Amino acid sequence: MTDSTVPPEADWDRAPSLVDGAGSLELTAAGCDLRYWLRAVPQGTLRGKVLGHDEDVRPHEVTRRPGPLNDALTQELAFRSVAEDKATRALGYLVALAPDTATLEFYTTQLMDEARHAMVFRRHLLSLGVAEHDLCTAVDRLAGADRDAVLVPLENLGLDVLRERRDFIGGVVVLTILVEGVLAPAAQLSELKWRVFDPAAADVERGAGIDEIRHLTVGSSIAREHLLARPEDRERLLELITHGRALWEKLPVTDMVLRRETLFQQGLDAHRDLVGDHEIWPGRRLADTTVEERLETAHAWAESMQRKRLAYMGLEEAI
Repeated sequence: MTDSTVPPEADWDRAPSLVDGAGSLELTAAGCDLRYWLRAVPQGTLRGKVLGHDEDVRPHEVTRRPGPLNDALTQELAFRSVAEDKATRALGYLVALAPDTATLEFYTTQLMDEARHAMVFRRHLLSLGVAEHDLCTAVDRLAGADRDAVLVPLENLGLDVLRERRDFIGGVVVLTILVEGVLAPAAQLSELKWRVFDPAAADVERGAGIDEIRHLTVGSSIAREHLLARPEDRERLLELITHGRALWEKLPVTDMVLRRETLFQQGLDAHRDLVGDHEIWPGRRLADTTVEERLETAHAWAESMQRKRLAYMGLEEAI
C-alpha cells in the first residue's frame, strides 16, 4: 500500500529507476534533512524490508548452488559491500566538514544509507551459501584483489581531498561525480539482470538505487549552489574532475566487470529455460543480450547521467 506521506522518489513502487531519477530529479540538502529521511527511508523505502527485501523473497536454487551465477553474484556483492564500507568511512569527513546544518544532516543520513548498503550486500552472501562464521574471510577472498586494484586508489583520492586538504566541496564532487556517479549505472544493470535468478538481490539493488537517487541529486545541488555563490572555485573543481577521470581510465574496472559478466553469461546460457521472454529493459529479452551489450549499455547510462549532472552543476566542460 502506498503511503501518501512518503515522498514519491523514496516510495518503493513510485520511485523512478536510478538512472532516470538521478538524471532528472532536483533535490536539495535543505529538503532532504533528517526529518525527511526519517519519514522517507525507515517508514518508506525500507518498511518491511530490513535486509532490503521481503523475508519470503529468496534466490533461485540455480543461483544458490555452486556455479557461474553464484560466482558472479558473490563476487559482485562482496565488492559492493567493501565499496559501501569505504564510502561510509569517507562520509565521516564530509559530516565533520559540513559548513551548515542542512549539509551536516544530509550527509549524516547518507552515512547511514551507505552503512546499510554495506550490511545488506554483505548479509545477502549468507543466502548464497557463505557461512556466517566465514563471512569476513569470504568477502576478502571474493573481493580483496578488486578492492586493492580499484577501490584503494579511489579511496586515496578521496582521503587526500577530505582528510589532507579538508576540502568539503571537493569531497562532494569526488563522491558525486567520480565514485557514485560512475558506479550507479552498473548497480541498475545488476537490479535488472538478477531479477529472475535472484529476486532478493534485485530488490536489495532496487532499495539501494532509491537511496542513490537522493545522494546523487542532492550532491549535485550542493555543488551547484556552492559554485553560484563562489564561482572562483570552478577551475579548481574542473581540475579535480579531470584528474579523477584520468585516474578512472587507469583502473582495471572494465576487466573486473567483464569477468563478472562473462560468468553471468555462462549461467544465462545454461538456464535460458528459466529466463524465457523476461525483458531486461523494454523491448529487449535478457536471453538475447550479450556481455558486450550489457557493458556498453551500462557505460552509456553512466556517460549520460554524468553529462546531465555536470551540466546542472555548471561543470559541463569536464567531459
